[in-house]
Amino acid sequence: MRNEYDFSKGKRRAVIPSSGKTRITIYIDDDILEDFKERAEAQGIGYQTLINETLKTHLKQPAPQPLTEQDLRRILREELLQGKSTSHSVNV
Repeated sequence: MRNEYDFSKGKRRAVIPSSGKTRITIYIDDDILEDFKERAEAQGIGYQTLINETLKTHLKQPAPQPLTEQDLRRILREELLQGKSTSHSVNV
């Protein structure tokens, strides 16, 4: 064993490179992480794999479209008409 080693040309990275994946640091709420760990254990897979699969599934879903003014007017009109047909006047 040497007394000193020269790491000046060393590069910081995983010892075994993995293609298609990148190591990151991320903060996740404790309760969310615990839930993923519990679910992953029940399925017999790693929690990081489950988080990755969940994110992929979510990203494949189409993004919700915002309500247009026309949609909002239609919904309000329907609700107001429904409210008129279900309201009862009480005579005292």
